[in-house]
Amino acid sequence: MKPTLIVHGGAWRIAEETHADHIAGTRAAAQAGWHVLCHGGSALDAVEIAVSAMEDDPVFDAGVGSVLNRAGDIEVDAMIMDGRTLALGAVAAVRGIKNPVRLARVIMQDTDHCVLVAEGARRFAEEKGIRLCAAAELTVPREIERFRKLQEVPDYHLSDEFTPDPMDTVGAVAIDQAGNIAAATSTGGVHFKLPGRVGDSPLVGSGAYADNLTGGASATGHGESIMRVLLSKTATDALGRGMGAQAAAEWAIRHMHERVNGYGGLILVDHRGNTGFAYNTPHMAVAWVDARGEIHAQIKG
Repeated sequence: MKPTLIVHGGAWRIAEETHADHIAGTRAAAQAGWHVLCHGGSALDAVEIAVSAMEDDPVFDAGVGSVLNRAGDIEVDAMIMDGRTLALGAVAAVRGIKNPVRLARVIMQDTDHCVLVAEGARRFAEEKGIRLCAAAELTVPREIERFRKLQEVPDYHLSDEFTPDPMDTVGAVAIDQAGNIAAATSTGGVHFKLPGRVGDSPLVGSGAYADNLTGGASATGHGESIMRVLLSKTATDALGRGMGAQAAAEWAIRHMHERVNGYGGLILVDHRGNTGFAYNTPHMAVAWVDARGEIHAQIKG
């Protein structure tokens, strides 16, 4: 099997002055994951490393650069899934973790559980020797300014007017030389969310899904809409019904909009290694490896 990889850096309206940074960040993530695959590494390792690279990049709403909730705290979500065994690990509403996708991987491998949340996830990380960090290490000036502005807005709620606010959830999907598929997604969530809010990213079938029999997917956008239609599982099920990767991605996004008026984006890899992506937002940041092994990265709009 010829390996391949696709990553995303969010779908919403991406401010024009940040386009170059989004392109550079997704390209770097794809290069990191592709390096793993080219040297015989697993799809699981590739998606973990690709997503970790974007968690370390303050451009994205994941890890460093995550949004602040209404209490001024950062709570992150992430998941990773193995398409060979359907094993998965996820964390939700956890504080002080720079790379939640790495914690999700440890949960998948070292526990009998699939999901740990909040303080329990943080304590488990400490037990496993994963470095805890102060909120200040994850906070960037952009989000402090946004938080202060939103505090002044009475009864604030997220609209579908596509203001240039971050929906920069990050994700990656890969297939390796053995034909195994993996997917991972990570996010700081939606800006000014209620404390304890959990989005689609750590929920199996919503923020991500992987099954060697069909394919793998990672989603981004309005989490509550993505949850309602199990967007990633919906897309991989479409692969199982015989749709091609691009057609399945487009169909899943169309289904979400028709069913719940939802907005977002999706990346997809089928079990043959074909990739696809679709979105119904003004922009989506994506990077992928083509059949010649060349990496392409761009803001689609």
